Amino acid sequence: MKRIKDLPEFNRPREKLRERGEQALSDVELIAVILGSGNKGQDVMSLSAKVARLLAKHKGNISLKMLTGMEGIGLAKAAQILASFELARRYIITESVRVSQASEVVPLLKDIAEKQQEYFVCISLNGANEVMEKRVVTVGLLNKTQVHPREVFADAITDRAASVILSHNHPSGELKPSDSDLKIHKQLSDAGKILGIGVLDHIIVSKKGYYSFQEHGLIY
Repeated sequence: MKRIKDLPEFNRPREKLRERGEQALSDVELIAVILGSGNKGQDVMSLSAKVARLLAKHKGNISLKMLTGMEGIGLAKAAQILASFELARRYIITESVRVSQASEVVPLLKDIAEKQQEYFVCISLNGANEVMEKRVVTVGLLNKTQVHPREVFADAITDRAASVILSHNHPSGELKPSDSDLKIHKQLSDAGKILGIGVLDHIIVSKKGYYSFQEHGLIY
């Protein structure tokens, strides 16, 4: 892998982006633009190549811990990468996704399906069932205290959402809802009715697949 200073100026990532557009850059070059520079021990291109291999290995599903575990990647550079991914994810979802059934929502939940902690997510939809925002409400063992209607619906109200789709993952792989899941779901459904924001579905995901409350007749 050539260092930045060894490349002709027209073929350096930033200059190449300026002249030919971001689509012309390889994955390594895009990462190099995000990182901006290397460090004392590694040129930015070498560092970017390592990050690109990590992304390919985990299919883009990376975490802060994974990145900072790499030699040469500290909190600042890891944060730059993750922030870029999250910003792109938010705008891509907002512009392109319209959902009508659970199977169309599941791809949006790929990032939490194999997490080792429980993530609770709220997806805001407009009146045309287009995804407006997807947000993580809480991380950790889920219970009625943590997954409170106030926290779940606060941003959906700000979005002026017509409805929401709720989701959480089961690190155990078990897809069937627990008694606690059912209680949380009822509490949130009741709150949604009061607020005028319908709960269209509640989807449990794991590495084994998904479970849709709507498909199983559990939407009130």
